[in-house]
Amino acid sequence: MDDLRVLPGPGAPRGLTVPSRELVEQFSHASGPGGQGVNTADSRVQLSLDLAATTALSEEQRARVMDRLSGRLAGTVLTVSAEEHRAQRRNRAAARARLAELLREALVPPAVRRPTRPTRGSRRRRIESKRRRSETKQYRRRPGAE
Repeated sequence: MDDLRVLPGPGAPRGLTVPSRELVEQFSHASGPGGQGVNTADSRVQLSLDLAATTALSEEQRARVMDRLSGRLAGTVLTVSAEEHRAQRRNRAAARARLAELLREALVPPAVRRPTRPTRGSRRRRIESKRRRSETKQYRRRPGAE
């Protein structure tokens, strides 16, 4: 089994390489209709990675990934499964691709909102609408002694 490569992206400009010794693969029977090999083929793949123990992430990256994927974790272990293909080899590749994509998306830093000032036109429209609203309410008042 080869190391898992995560493509470069925001949060990991040089990408990541997760050593294969840190990945745990488990195989089981895939659900669904079978055939001759229904009871013999362990084609479903579960791929697990302990995020707290991996050497591929820096402390900042680890904190971001743990926070973003907290709903998917069992303790500190991230698990993905693949059973869409009949061949175990293809399911292994699919699980690895899914895990790499999850890590890549979780590493993206949060977008920072830069506050902006209202435009001159928006300020003018706001004042104009306030003036119109004021006039509408003025016309509803009782006529004065004038």
